[in-house]
Amino acid sequence: MSHVSRHPARLVTILLIFGSVAVYGCRDFLTQNSSAQGALDESTLLSKAGVEGSLIAAYRTLDCTNSTNANWGCAASGWVWGSVTSDDAYKGSEASDQPQINDIEAYHWSTADAESYLNDKWRASYEGVVRANATLRLLAKVLEASPGAISSADADGIEGEALFLRAHYHFEAWRVWGNIPYYHESDDDFRKPNATSAEVVAEILKDLDAAIAKLPTAPRYGNVGRVTQWTAKAYKGRVQVYAGQFAAALTTLREVRNSGPYALEASFDRVWTGFSEYANGKETILAYQASANDGEPNGNNANYGERLNFPHSGSPFACCGFHQPSQNLVNFYQVDANGLPLALSSATWNARNANFTATDASVPVDPRLDWTVGRDGVPYKDWGVHLPSWIRSSAYGGVYSSKKAMHEAASGAQSSVGWTNTQLNSVNIHIFRYADMLLLLAEAEVEAGSLENARTIVNEIRARAGARVQGCGFTTSSGLTNFAGCTGDTRMAVPIDDPSIKWATYRVGLYPAAAFNSQAAARERVRAERRLELAMEGQRFFDLKRWGIATQTLNDYLTVEKNRRPYLTAAEPFAARHLNFPIPQIQIELSKVGQESRLKQNTGW
Repeated sequence: MSHVSRHPARLVTILLIFGSVAVYGCRDFLTQNSSAQGALDESTLLSKAGVEGSLIAAYRTLDCTNSTNANWGCAASGWVWGSVTSDDAYKGSEASDQPQINDIEAYHWSTADAESYLNDKWRASYEGVVRANATLRLLAKVLEASPGAISSADADGIEGEALFLRAHYHFEAWRVWGNIPYYHESDDDFRKPNATSAEVVAEILKDLDAAIAKLPTAPRYGNVGRVTQWTAKAYKGRVQVYAGQFAAALTTLREVRNSGPYALEASFDRVWTGFSEYANGKETILAYQASANDGEPNGNNANYGERLNFPHSGSPFACCGFHQPSQNLVNFYQVDANGLPLALSSATWNARNANFTATDASVPVDPRLDWTVGRDGVPYKDWGVHLPSWIRSSAYGGVYSSKKAMHEAASGAQSSVGWTNTQLNSVNIHIFRYADMLLLLAEAEVEAGSLENARTIVNEIRARAGARVQGCGFTTSSGLTNFAGCTGDTRMAVPIDDPSIKWATYRVGLYPAAAFNSQAAARERVRAERRLELAMEGQRFFDLKRWGIATQTLNDYLTVEKNRRPYLTAAEPFAARHLNFPIPQIQIELSKVGQESRLKQNTGW
C-alpha cells in the first residue's frame, strides 16, 4: 500500500474500489460459512483486478477498519497491548474516557470492559487472516478458470504477499494470546480448536518460508509499501527470536543485514515523520500506509488507530491525550557523564517524581527522549513548545505527551477532513523497522556468545541517535520566545551541539568493550537499547514477556507508580496468568459445536 494522497494511481486507489472484496464478517466469523459477504462475491471477482483488490483489502486490515474499529484495540501500533500494559506508558487522558483501557492497564483482564477491547483485537487479527485466505482462494479459482489471466510472476507475488500477511496476523494474535487457532485457505469450518504456542510458531514460520519462496526481492509494480522476499526474511528472523530460536535467527538476520536491503535512517527525525520524502524510507520493513486527503470523506484511511494519542485541546491538535509516557520511561532516558544509560549504573535513576521540563536542562539525557516524549518548555517537533495546557488531566495521566506518530506542521500530512481532523495524518505506522530488527539480531548474537558483534550493532544505533536532535522548529512561535536563539530558526532537527539548544543537555555515548565483557552485561545493555529506541511503539510488554522478566519488572514498576498515579493502587499484581491475555468469552462461545467449545481459555482465566 502506498500513500494515495501523494500517488493517486497506486495501490490505495484499488483499496477504495475493492475495500469490501471477498471479506467475511469477523464479528461472528467462527460460525460463518465460506460464502463471501457483501455486494461482491467471488464469481464477480474472477479476474486479475478482483484478486489484486482482495489482496489490498488484506493489507488494509493492518490498522483499524470500519469492520473492526469499535474502539482502539485494533491499532496497527498495538499501543494498548504493548505499551499501556508496560512501564512505558499510562492510558492517559482521563478516567472516564475509554474506561475499558483502565482495566487493561491495571491488569484486570477478565472484566467485561477489558473483554470488549480484547474482542476487537481478536476480530482485527482474524479479519486480516480471513482476507488473506480469501485472496488465496480467489487466486486459485482465477488460475483454474482463466489460465494465463495472471502471469506466473504476478501469481507468485500475490500468493507470497497473502501468505506473508496471514503469517503476520497470526503472529499478532500469538503475541497476545499464545494458544490460538491457525487458519488456512482450505478451512471450511472456522470453529477450530487452539493450537499450542509452539504449533502456532511452526505454522507462522512455514507460511513465511512459503512466502519467501514466492516473493520477488523488489516490491511488485514498484509499490514500496508492498512486502518483498526481504520483508519476509526479516520477519522470519523476528519470529525466531521471539520463539527463542536464536541459532536459526542468527542465520536469518545476518543474511538480511549483510545483503543490505535495509539501513538505518540518517537521523531519528526521519523515522517517524509526515514528510513524504522520508515515507517508506530505507528503515521501513513493514508499516501501515496511512493515507490522508485521498477522497475518503471521514479520513479513515489515515492514522485511525493513533488518533486518540495527540495532545489535548490546549494544543494545535485539539484532542485527546491518550497514551501518555510514564515517569518511569522519562527517567530512563537520563544518562551519565559518558552519555550511557543512568539506569544501568545508578540505583536511584528512577527517583525523580517531578515534571521533567526545560528548566531541568542541566540534567543530561539521551536525545531520543525528545523525539519520543512531549515535555513542557521543550519544542514539540515544529509546533512550538509543549505547554501544560496541552494535557487533559495531569492529575490522572501525568504531564507528558506522545510524540512519535505526530506529524510536523510543515509536512502537509494533516488530514483536511474527519472528526478532529487535526489529529489525523499520513504518518506511516511502523510495525517492524530495521532498528528493531538489528536489536533482535544483537540479542541473538548475545545468546550465541558473540558479544562484540552485539556491541557493534548497539553502537551503530546509538551513533544514529546522536546524529540530529530536537531543534527550534520555528514554524509556529508558541512559547519559543523563551529561547531568544530560536527566533526565525525553522530547523526542527539540528546537530547535538547546536548552540540554539537551551532546553536540554543531549548526550549519547558509545559502549566500550568492557561494557560487553560478559553475556549478562551484554544482554542487559541490548535490552536497555530496545527500550530507548522503540519506546511508545507497542513493543515493550512483549519484550518483557519473552525475556521472562515481566513479572518482576512490572510489579516493581507498580510499587513506585502507585505513588505517582494514585489510580494504580487498584491495579492487580502482575502474575503468571498475565503472560497470555484471556481469550474473549464471546469467541469461545462462537466456537461451540453442540455444547462443546472448541476454543479453550488460557490458563488462569
